Amino acid sequence: MSTPHNSAEKGAFAKTVLMPGDPLRAKFIAETFLTDAKLVNNVRGIQGYTGTYEGEPVSVMASGMGMPSIGIYSYELFNFYDVDNIIRIGSAGALSSDLKLRDIVAAQASCTNSNFSQQYGLKGNFCPIADFTLLETAVGIAREMGIRMPVGNVLSSDLFYDAANSTMDWAKMGVFCAEMESAALYCNAAYAHKRALALLTISDSIVTGEALPAEDRQTTFTQMMEIALKVAVKMAQKEG
Repeated sequence: MSTPHNSAEKGAFAKTVLMPGDPLRAKFIAETFLTDAKLVNNVRGIQGYTGTYEGEPVSVMASGMGMPSIGIYSYELFNFYDVDNIIRIGSAGALSSDLKLRDIVAAQASCTNSNFSQQYGLKGNFCPIADFTLLETAVGIAREMGIRMPVGNVLSSDLFYDAANSTMDWAKMGVFCAEMESAALYCNAAYAHKRALALLTISDSIVTGEALPAEDRQTTFTQMMEIALKVAVKMAQKEG
């Protein structure tokens, strides 16, 4: 089988897929952490791999940047490839002075300035939230690993370059950080009755102006990757 954006065969993906934005980060995870990783999709260079981690099947595939992009890839994985869990492992810009570079945030919910959820025709505003089982599992794993991982609200924005310069306004409501994908992922999971979670490493601070170089984002966010991989193992064991 195939879709317009995925050439993988039916059954090529594990039940849990880790989804970084960057295809090179997907490649790094596959080569660094997975055993017997096989490239199962490379349409548009998006790079999807399946292998094993701690003896359990795990897949990793890039989402590209922004809600339209992750909206396509996560929709196809959930609805055409029988994927049950997608864990976004991405970068984010801190809106809080309490967050430092390389801190990891678990997105309990995702505010957004996108119109993505209007497609469902609801008479109000849908609140995109993480799956509690994935979130609870990730929090427990981070605690066992001795990793501080704040849990809270994030902003999923359609804008990277904001002409109104309004991103920091969200901090007034206690929003931790800004990224560009999680709201669409959470909406797709809800619509498909599947599970999703976003784990985000702080790559820059909108408060202080600090930022990590692009190469660091690709290859050094290993604590976030390991938490997500261990969540995938736990879910495989629960479902197996």
